Amino acid sequence: MKIKNLFFLLFASVLGGFIAVFAYARLSDSKEHVSNAASPSHFHLASFGSSNILDVSYPDLTFAAEKAVHCVVHVKIKSTQTQYSGSGNPFYDLFYGYRRERVPVEAYVGSGVIISSDGYIVTNNHVISRADEVEVSLNDQRVLPAKVIGADPNTDLALLKVDETDLPYLTYGDAEALRVGEWVLAVGNPYNLTSTVTAGIVSAKARHLGIISTELGIESFIQTDAAVNPGNSGGALVNTRGELVGINTAIYSRTGDFSGNSFAVPVTIVQKVIADLKDFGHVQRAYLGVNLYSSEERENDTKLEELCIKEVRENSGAAVAGIKAGDVITAINNVSVKTYMELQVQLSKYRPNDQVDVTVIRDKKTQQFKVTLRNIEGNTEILRGDNTNTVFGAIFEEISNRDRQSLRIRSGVKVKDVGEGKLKDLGIRNGYIITAVNDKPVSSAKDIQTIFNSVASKGKILISGVYPNGQVAYYGFDKEPDK
Repeated sequence: MKIKNLFFLLFASVLGGFIAVFAYARLSDSKEHVSNAASPSHFHLASFGSSNILDVSYPDLTFAAEKAVHCVVHVKIKSTQTQYSGSGNPFYDLFYGYRRERVPVEAYVGSGVIISSDGYIVTNNHVISRADEVEVSLNDQRVLPAKVIGADPNTDLALLKVDETDLPYLTYGDAEALRVGEWVLAVGNPYNLTSTVTAGIVSAKARHLGIISTELGIESFIQTDAAVNPGNSGGALVNTRGELVGINTAIYSRTGDFSGNSFAVPVTIVQKVIADLKDFGHVQRAYLGVNLYSSEERENDTKLEELCIKEVRENSGAAVAGIKAGDVITAINNVSVKTYMELQVQLSKYRPNDQVDVTVIRDKKTQQFKVTLRNIEGNTEILRGDNTNTVFGAIFEEISNRDRQSLRIRSGVKVKDVGEGKLKDLGIRNGYIITAVNDKPVSSAKDIQTIFNSVASKGKILISGVYPNGQVAYYGFDKEPDK
């Protein structure tokens, strides 16, 4: 009995040993498998069928980037202002005047795009609007002085010129052919970081943001998610072929820095504006000659459509063509328009004396009229420099109702382009609204000239006015003897 028990214990011990060895071997194999699976060389991507979920193909943007960076410049402007200081003796100052000195007030930076080998450069109007001096830095580190050829606040575009030849430049692409989701590059100089390229896709087209505050402002922005920051203004938006499709102009942000959306003026608008600035010094605006119902009137009468014509101006292109009050405009040259801004964008492509087909709905029937567009003066002539509203070498324009309301002024005339004459010498900047000269209200350049002519030689001229930001400013000078 004892021998049988001893044999049973021996057998159990041997069996337990085999079990222990077997369990250890399996455990060792298991640990080795986990270790290898954690090794980078053993990671495997999850897949569905033969397609890897991370196998995403991106376009090669290197060609477009390499082409664009050589054609985008860094724009720097210097601005000064005339300051007057008294002697401390009011009677002395009254008879001998205040001391005048020019002092720097601010400097701005932005970007620009070379569009021709002979040195024409596109940028934003808001980049150079306060400039007394402009210089541009090329990608090859050359720094050149630039001249402002012209600017258009209605589209926030401006044209510069440097005296240089054989420059690299971008050609215009087709902004209307851009598709939402298409890849684009933004090229500029954010935060003084030159030659910066960011990529994104077209998020939307024909955006109207209401950021151009002029009465005739044109907005049809290309929206992208390419990173654009302060300093990018005036830079290039290019497609994957390296063609210019827009001028980067604005970002939508609560902080002032990029937060997901940027906006560019499409070359559809850029091309026409820049050609006008180059050829005529200012933009040629074409008009149908109709007045539409206001938003308030449409709210009171919900049957009125947005492009319903309230009035056709006498002897206008629309009147001559046969368009009538009550007609609803639906297309310009067969391009559908549904809003006032879409109508303005289409008309902005043309000059006075151009003919367009205007489609309207009248009595529930579609009709089409061929209209010869006219200028703001009601004729078909191209307005050149000698037709503009000028005095003291500056170009003026009427103030808008928005300016009257926001600045609480009854009358005034706005400096559109300060030019190179007396007003620039005084330190007056573009956008300044002259409300009075020698305490007499003015509403036109002619009023200013009339008051100036009435002052005797060596008499004093005091200009009163206000800037768009509400800053009231006064400028004075002595009238020089007639020669």
